[in-house]
Amino acid sequence: MAHYGDMQNAIYNAGLRGVLPDYPVDFATLEARAQKALSPSLLNYVQGGCGDEYTQDRNAEAFRHWGMVPRMLVDCSERDLSIDLFGLKLPSPIFMAPIGLNGEVTQDRRGDLAAARASAATGVPFCASTLSNSPMEEVCAAAGDVPGFFQLYTPKSEDLTASLLTRAKDAGYRAIVVTLDTWVTGWRPRDLNSASFPQLRGKVLENYFSDPVFRSLLDRPPEDDPAAAIAMWTKVFGKVLTWDDIAWFRGLTDLPIVLKGICHGEDARKAADHGVDAIYCSNHGGRQANGGIAAIDMLPDVVEGAGDTPVLFDSGIRSGTDVVKAIALGATAVGIGRPYTYGLAIGGDAGAAHVLNSILAEADLLMAVNGYPDLAAVRSAGASLSLAR
Repeated sequence: MAHYGDMQNAIYNAGLRGVLPDYPVDFATLEARAQKALSPSLLNYVQGGCGDEYTQDRNAEAFRHWGMVPRMLVDCSERDLSIDLFGLKLPSPIFMAPIGLNGEVTQDRRGDLAAARASAATGVPFCASTLSNSPMEEVCAAAGDVPGFFQLYTPKSEDLTASLLTRAKDAGYRAIVVTLDTWVTGWRPRDLNSASFPQLRGKVLENYFSDPVFRSLLDRPPEDDPAAAIAMWTKVFGKVLTWDDIAWFRGLTDLPIVLKGICHGEDARKAADHGVDAIYCSNHGGRQANGGIAAIDMLPDVVEGAGDTPVLFDSGIRSGTDVVKAIALGATAVGIGRPYTYGLAIGGDAGAAHVLNSILAEADLLMAVNGYPDLAAVRSAGASLSLAR
């Protein structure tokens, strides 16, 4: 039975022939190479966070005070990392979190398609962002048979919302991830100091510019008058959502609905009571609010409040070890964000696939060494996680 951890044997064996990995397997080296590959403005947008970036930094650092307790004399010669989600049997618990500037980070400015190809190559589902340089239909097709999810920034226009959701279902996406914390952009000093906001320059707006409802709002097509199209985007972006809108979403689509941005146990209980299909614990990687609490530290309360409703998680994931810890704390699936985008920046779809495979290999080997043959064992061990502050 093949395991994700077999990747290390392939690397070591290639090394005997003098062949080194094309891309790094650790986050620090990956980030350093991406810093050289991206322009300063792109790097600021991808790498930067809100305020003084304390929350962003805490998201990653907080994993260090959660410690796994190994169990010995357990047969882990075979490991099972598969999960069930939205009626799908997925080979691993990770997915590619939505990143709004993926399209810009590859040389051909088609990073969304490269991310989808990495999904096809690895079997890791891709959550495609509303903000994209390629239409959602092309992105979904590039992922092949691997199921994908569509992340929605809800427009103020109800007709446009309905159109985007209809297109997502027709394209083949298997769930809708509604982002709750981005109806207005947080205070991001790196972007402000360079006066650079990509969308105002017409970037990653193809899902709008290709939409028939959006185009009907314009006097001239976006290709003929991009400035007017961008101005219209600023008018329709960012509907303020309330709990009453959950029923509205249910009336627009029969795809599973996921609420992204839930960080409080009581909000998780409300979401479960409203019958959503999954709750997504995330503080947007620290990009939207600088409150100081790490997302991983809020995950246990969200899981408790969610009850039987699956909980997805992202924010601060840098390694396979982080993935295992998030699973141990109750997450059903774990989103990978900046690491795979850095992979896109240095190697396109091959770079992103390498990053995803590296994360899975580390998670798999950690489970083997710690005595966890499957994710049920990881979750059972979660009760033994210690806070080593």
